[in-house]
Amino acid sequence: MEMQEGTPMDAQKTRVLPEQIDTSTPHSARVWNFWLGGRDNYAVDRALGARLGKSYPQIVDIARESRRFQTRAVRYAARRWGIRQFLDLGTGLPTADSTHETAQAVDPGARIVYVDNDPIVLAHARALLVGHPDGVTTYVHADFGDAETVLAEAAAVLDRERPVAVMLLSTLGHITDDVRAAGLIRAYLGAFPPGSALILCDTVETPETRAASEDYASSGAAPYVSRSAATLRSFADGLELVDPGFGSISLWRPDAPPAGVPVDQWGFVGIKP
Repeated sequence: MEMQEGTPMDAQKTRVLPEQIDTSTPHSARVWNFWLGGRDNYAVDRALGARLGKSYPQIVDIARESRRFQTRAVRYAARRWGIRQFLDLGTGLPTADSTHETAQAVDPGARIVYVDNDPIVLAHARALLVGHPDGVTTYVHADFGDAETVLAEAAAVLDRERPVAVMLLSTLGHITDDVRAAGLIRAYLGAFPPGSALILCDTVETPETRAASEDYASSGAAPYVSRSAATLRSFADGLELVDPGFGSISLWRPDAPPAGVPVDQWGFVGIKP
């Protein structure tokens, strides 16, 4: 999902995204789908997913907890704050309780823009990400690291005068430079008014997650980095965090008492004052 580090901005604007599915190299969306028990993956994705699942077993729990956190956070933003617009960056392959299903269950008129750059995600999104007829559910085929392009295309659906929930769920690790990652968040949130929200979770760095990231990168897949808790927390600077604040997503307003060890996927939901 990430542009290569050091790619000039003009090149980012003109980059042609692939329309053919590459089955020779693992892709994060398909590996994630494998961990979720889906079938939209290839042998190369399953091989990497199985290897990482063996060396770092919690990765399967992280994938599933991330989806549960997504559902709870979207529901909270829609019910508590009345947010009716969602920008889901790095969508991944469709699964149950997708953003549009959760938001439009609260208000059928909710508007959702999904963003991803993988052709298989594009194909599935066109077929499966169909929302309520009273609302809008659409897909932008773009790299979420190119905020200018994404925001320009999303403007056809999202009203910039009304609050938007910007979602970065287990995707920001593809932006390997901390400064660039922080700038990307500012670019997205800066496009929308007070009352907008940031829903974010990502992998906190431990010896185990660092080793898993290195193994992942060695496969030829686009690198994905873990970050210190302090760095992840800094992405919420200037926002008002919803209780319980920043921490493992297993502990963020769970629907039932959490079982087992909290996962190494930390995050928060914050509102722009």
